[in-house]
Amino acid sequence: MTMFGFKEAEAAQLVRAVSPGELDRDQIENRFARAAWSGLAEPGDGVAGLLVERFGAASALAALVEHQPAETLAGDDLSVADARQALDRWMPRLNQATILQWLRQAARYGAQLRVPGDESWPIGFADLQRHGPLALWTRGREESLAALSRSIALVGARAATGYGEHVTMEASAGLVDRGFAIVSGAAYGIDGMAHRAALASRGDTIAFLAGGVDRFYPSGHDALLTRIVEHGLVASELPCGSAPTRWRFLQRNRLIAASSLATVVLEAGWRSGSLNTAHHANDAGKPVGAVPGPVTSAASAGCHRLVRDGRAILVTTAEEMAELAGGIGVDDVEFAPRENTRVLDALSTRVPRSPDDVAARSGLTVAETQSELARLEVEGIVRARERGWTKRGAPREP
Repeated sequence: MTMFGFKEAEAAQLVRAVSPGELDRDQIENRFARAAWSGLAEPGDGVAGLLVERFGAASALAALVEHQPAETLAGDDLSVADARQALDRWMPRLNQATILQWLRQAARYGAQLRVPGDESWPIGFADLQRHGPLALWTRGREESLAALSRSIALVGARAATGYGEHVTMEASAGLVDRGFAIVSGAAYGIDGMAHRAALASRGDTIAFLAGGVDRFYPSGHDALLTRIVEHGLVASELPCGSAPTRWRFLQRNRLIAASSLATVVLEAGWRSGSLNTAHHANDAGKPVGAVPGPVTSAASAGCHRLVRDGRAILVTTAEEMAELAGGIGVDDVEFAPRENTRVLDALSTRVPRSPDDVAARSGLTVAETQSELARLEVEGIVRARERGWTKRGAPREP
């Protein structure tokens, strides 16, 4: 017998290996389908979320496997053109060997597959609606996953100052003492200090990654992330083997914001990626706090910007940060990523890649990819070579 064209026995065995408890056939199908969707669609893909919501994960995946036309997927809330574009994004990734490898790698690393409906599914993800994660891959303690319901996100600059790290250490330890779990993104600087201080205080800490939970990033935090797996939780909406990219960092931030009761930006430059997390927190209706710094410090300019524009509450102590979790609101804020980020993530500085290859890697259609490549070439960011396209400069986390 087969399941979505896969050998049912093998697919079921792999799903059971990464799932808690006993499962019936319908549950196995649903979990397998969500595992597949977590890699077929890029994080935050609203069309994928819509189809899974409308048809269910299993039926939506079956539609792809059976090569159903866009017309059968369209409806009042989805045009035929948008459905066709979505299929063009997903179909290049619909590879049986790759999907099975995601599950094998998860089982090898002891990762767990979480899906909506699980008792441990973070309730805050509901605020993301159709842009929420289709599945969540985790490594670590079950208790730490449950602690997300009483968590506060601490985020900030990678290039943190001594002042920023000191304030973060005090804030993280103080919030743990008040019974909160600490959520962050495991980056250098503020994120890393937030996790370390929580661990030192014997508190729960959860790190959301922009790649698979089998690929710790940054590599310099391998030891830290290993400790978080032992005493807290590492999570990602992407399957094992997935590489972190700038687009995925920016989308990862929405999970940090939505899963927490409040988000605090401790130190951030004028264009820091932490401001993107503040944007997602506001979109999810969650309160945002910002810690002030010296008026002469460029490292705090982003925090001052949030406060000055009325987009965050000024906070200076763990007690004031804890008060945010009581429901203090702030105005909406917009710090959206550029549309070309996904194309740049899919390009190499050395190896030329064809538009079809770039489209498959970025999760965009070939037409969208070609349009972005042409625009980026005019801007001098990418170049066309005889064998494909390359970019200038190396990617880095925003």
